[in-house]
Amino acid sequence: MPGHKIVMFPWFAFGHMTPFLHLANELAEKGNKIVVLLPKKAVKQLEHFNQHPDSITLHPLTIPAVDGLPPRAETASDIPIHLTSYLCIAMDRTRDQLEKVISETKSALVIYDLAYQVPEVAKANGIKSMQYAVVSASSRAEDRAITEEELALPPQGYPSSKIVLRAHEARSLMFISQPFGEDVTFFERSLISMKECDAIAIRTCSELEEQLCNYIGSQYNKPVFLTGPVLPEPPSVALEEKWANWLSGFEPGSVIYCAFGSQFILDKKQFQELCLGFESTGLPFLAALKPPTGSSTIEEALPEGFEERVKGRGMVWGGWVQQMHILNHPSIGCFVSHCGFGSMWESLLSNCQLVLVPHLGDQILNARLLADELKVAVEVEREADGWFSKENLCNAIKSVMDRQSEFASTLKANHAKWKETLSCPGFMANYMDNFIQNVEDLLKK
Repeated sequence: MPGHKIVMFPWFAFGHMTPFLHLANELAEKGNKIVVLLPKKAVKQLEHFNQHPDSITLHPLTIPAVDGLPPRAETASDIPIHLTSYLCIAMDRTRDQLEKVISETKSALVIYDLAYQVPEVAKANGIKSMQYAVVSASSRAEDRAITEEELALPPQGYPSSKIVLRAHEARSLMFISQPFGEDVTFFERSLISMKECDAIAIRTCSELEEQLCNYIGSQYNKPVFLTGPVLPEPPSVALEEKWANWLSGFEPGSVIYCAFGSQFILDKKQFQELCLGFESTGLPFLAALKPPTGSSTIEEALPEGFEERVKGRGMVWGGWVQQMHILNHPSIGCFVSHCGFGSMWESLLSNCQLVLVPHLGDQILNARLLADELKVAVEVEREADGWFSKENLCNAIKSVMDRQSEFASTLKANHAKWKETLSCPGFMANYMDNFIQNVEDLLKK
């Protein structure tokens, strides 16, 4: 593939920017020149992912001030979820910076996700645009506005699937009809992004979601290119000594690891319920969580007497951890996850038993894929209002950690099969080769 100049413009959330950089590395390896547009703050935080600095430029964007957006907020991790619309406005107002980069670099293609103005900018410059979904195909497979009742059911023509929403979850997804930027809803932003581009790319594989990907192609009458998981090679640096030493003090496969991503923040009551659920399992655990709403530190939010009771076997950590390293540590036996798409792939490539506590729309659909379709995980049972109790969390963990349980053995066997498939030599490389050929064919048209 002859080298092309490509601009990439991901949504300002680390769960989007990081997989865009992984894809940039793959494209650069094939001789392409890439410019990735990122908030200034994110450039510094993500530059270690750039494996080809001679071919990939991380271009800093100046994030404009927006009424309602806190000063110095540049990424989704800087704000509570209810302020996301203001960050979208800020992203859209960087359009002039996008236009300047496209013009100066004389690019052939722009790859984006939520920046719905990109196709218009691309067409004005006579170049192609590609919408790249870093979330599952199941979360992208609707092309019209739907009601709360319809959200709980698969749409007409939707492939037969167990990936459906429960009543309280359907209500939680009604945000799609709320403002998600200036004079645009989330649904409209998503619809325009997919309808106006020249091609759709999805970070998935046909082994998991072939029918859904075909459905999306037919709904939007667009070519759909699959990139596969696009995961980097295991890091060469070792696990931090602090965690390596701590984890090595426990038996193989005995430790619970929990992480809910960089954006979601629990309320204090649910945070404490989570901690008490871990405590009640009697198992060692490491939970990497953000302080709950209203608390500045993890320590001040913990249940009374909790630290003393779990001393030596349990830790709740408020900082960043090397998740892939931890998941691959022999002492880890269970991963309690929010089921973000990146964590979903990492979990499938681990040897851990999987317990799912999804919070947001795409996470819920990912959880249904793992628990109900692939049968490699168990989802924590919830009350009608979405609340999960310490008892239900404890029961879910114990159900997968019981080595005598037929249910746990079945999950483990199913998981092992999927890990074998995904880690098969050439599996990811073949997807990337096909994707790059698809890009080449697109740019010839």
